Amino acid sequence: MQLPSFPEFENRSSHHPNQGLQKLLNRLVIKMQRDELIRQTTNQLRESLQVDRVVLYYFYEQWQGQVTFESLSADEYSILGSTGASDCFNHEYAALYLEGRVRAIADIELEPIQDCHRDFLRSIQVRANLVVPILIPRGLWGLLVAHHCQHPRNWTLADIELMQTGARTLATDSNILES
Repeated sequence: MQLPSFPEFENRSSHHPNQGLQKLLNRLVIKMQRDELIRQTTNQLRESLQVDRVVLYYFYEQWQGQVTFESLSADEYSILGSTGASDCFNHEYAALYLEGRVRAIADIELEPIQDCHRDFLRSIQVRANLVVPILIPRGLWGLLVAHHCQHPRNWTLADIELMQTGARTLATDSNILES
């Protein structure tokens, strides 16, 4: 059986490449490559550091962001989608991370930090915390964060350097620079 032809309904894009569709496909490929790099980086860091959780806290607006990726030793440590303690993270802290600040807290119970920061870390089961900025030419793109949840941990220089290498890997990836 042959269907009738209706020229007014023909897909005119079959004669010309659809540039809009191609752009969409290119963006999807870039996003998939970026996401896979982030997933691999957070997984490798968690395994190498032998910590409970490594997350990417991505800034979608100036000083506002959320956990968009996580690598976990157990599902119970998931904080995916967490936006953090917005009343604690302000321009002063952001400026420090913009300057390349690395923050290593061996034990949140002993560290002299603001109460709101300590309360927030407790609420997400953190006992030890290591934060490294992901800096791209236009500014602070995100934070790479390692959490030890079960007990305190003294972060070594090698731990810090490993996290900084992970942050540089992300910060220099063309797919991240374009996002």
